[in-house]
Amino acid sequence: MKIRNLFTLLFILIGFNLLSFCKEKPKMLWFDATANFKRLGSYDGIVNILDKCVEVGITDIIVDVKPISGEVLYDSKYAPKMKTWDDYTRPDTFDFVNTLIKEARKRGLKIHIALNVFCEGHNYYDRGVVYWKHPEWATIIYTKNGFIPITQQKHKYSAMVNPALEQVQEYELKIIEEIVKSFDIDGIVLDRVRYDGIYADFSDSSRVKFETWLGRKIKFPDDIFRIEGDSIVRGKYFKEWLKWRASVIKSFIEKARNVVKRAKPSILFGDYVGSWYLSYYELGVNWASEKFKPKFDWATDDYNQTGYAELVDFLCTGLYFYEVTKEEVESKGMVDASKLTEPGMKPSKSVWYSVEGSAEIVKQVTMNAVPVYGSLYVEQYKGEPERFKKAMEVALEKTDGLMIFDLVHIENYQLWDVLKEVLKIKSGGRN
Repeated sequence: MKIRNLFTLLFILIGFNLLSFCKEKPKMLWFDATANFKRLGSYDGIVNILDKCVEVGITDIIVDVKPISGEVLYDSKYAPKMKTWDDYTRPDTFDFVNTLIKEARKRGLKIHIALNVFCEGHNYYDRGVVYWKHPEWATIIYTKNGFIPITQQKHKYSAMVNPALEQVQEYELKIIEEIVKSFDIDGIVLDRVRYDGIYADFSDSSRVKFETWLGRKIKFPDDIFRIEGDSIVRGKYFKEWLKWRASVIKSFIEKARNVVKRAKPSILFGDYVGSWYLSYYELGVNWASEKFKPKFDWATDDYNQTGYAELVDFLCTGLYFYEVTKEEVESKGMVDASKLTEPGMKPSKSVWYSVEGSAEIVKQVTMNAVPVYGSLYVEQYKGEPERFKKAMEVALEKTDGLMIFDLVHIENYQLWDVLKEVLKIKSGGRN
């Protein structure tokens, strides 16, 4: 009897370990709202793309329903609906989100809804919420010539808003709650939960809030920093300013999580960030574990208090580098600066500026507090399918899953076969 029980226990343990070993890592594909507006503007268009996703081994789709203009792709009580983009108008009778959800469910695909949070306007088109309704929300940028709203910086397409404004946070939280309550989805992914960059936000509102947090008046902006030529000279409260901004973002993440979990506890709460942690402080974001204490010259001793990895259920982190391996960076001596596309990135000799290196630093600073899905920007590998293939393989090996940005590039460059070659092999033993 004892022997039989022992064999039963061993069988259970072996079975459990096999299941854990074969557990499939998520393989996600992002659907940008505007880039795919026409492509996904009909039932046939949706079915065509979802069938391709299933065929190549995609397990999850992330559907952007609130692009940078602040418009949304569904009927909202709060935000304007995007009906036309690039001269294409979707029929009023077309229920984009529910059609996509229904067809994804038929095919066994998990579906997550994404939204650009602190962005409410498109500067190339003078379009969106900060142009039509709330210009006072636009983030104020510190420039050589003084303070200006971001809507005057036409070289930037995204008109970011000030994350510290209560009315902005309340508005974004209402939209998040509306999405979770309205749609049968597996998860929600927040994007652009950040500041525009190191030069934002320098509004009077931010000054007052920072002084209140700091407990003293300051010489503004010199006590934070001043601009000299193309550089900044740090003031005596530079580090405290960085910590305060990161605390604003963490506070919002916590509020958003509470909104999501109160509405539907089963919904996964995800976030999308860049992996270049050593300079990501410029965006006012600390997506590391609160247990990770950064030893950098920009961080206060207690900067780790602003870490929020423990507040999210998964983290999509952009491994947005042309160089795939650390060895490649070392052999070049410098990353290809022309391939650096995102805020906070700078030319570097660091091996962290590679898909492999950035994946490793992400795992290091999150300290296994949250599953991390290595995310790739397909445009960086235009005309180089083998490099894209290698990047996918490294991202899958080094992180807990893969996210591909974006569908538009897979379609435009016809990379479905490349996806299939990698994802089918890496799909828990499937052929």
